[in-house]
Amino acid sequence: MASSSGTSSVSSMIQNSGSEEDLQALMDQRKRKRMLSNRESARRSRMRKQKHLDDLTAQMAQLRKENHQIISSLNVTSQHYMNIEAENSVLRAQVSELSNRLQSLNEIIAFLNANHGGFVEDSSNNNFTEPSADCFFNPLNLSYLNHPIMASAEMFQY
Repeated sequence: MASSSGTSSVSSMIQNSGSEEDLQALMDQRKRKRMLSNRESARRSRMRKQKHLDDLTAQMAQLRKENHQIISSLNVTSQHYMNIEAENSVLRAQVSELSNRLQSLNEIIAFLNANHGGFVEDSSNNNFTEPSADCFFNPLNLSYLNHPIMASAEMFQY
């Protein structure tokens, strides 16, 4: 009996070891399949990350380009503003100087009118001449003395 029970235990061990080997092989196959699946998933994840990084790099380059264009445009506009502001300062100074001259000339004319004397403009050559003697004797003919001096922009063009 000992031999039959020994044989049956050996055969059951062989069957158990066979099924254990099959089970181990199945587990190894599942493990390899899971490893391959994980590797593929990791590869896809790396590819997504790389694509996202490439997109962000391209976006950064585009934004830097736009920023450079905006800065260039701002510099040009600032320079234009400074030029216009300088020109305006010159024009303001000229207006002030010409206004003072005009006021002085009007004061001279007022003084001359107050003293019943004055000057007449000769329109042919834009010079001022002394009035004729008969206008002093006709007090109603003093209208030429009441005209203020007017300045125009055309007078000051270079």
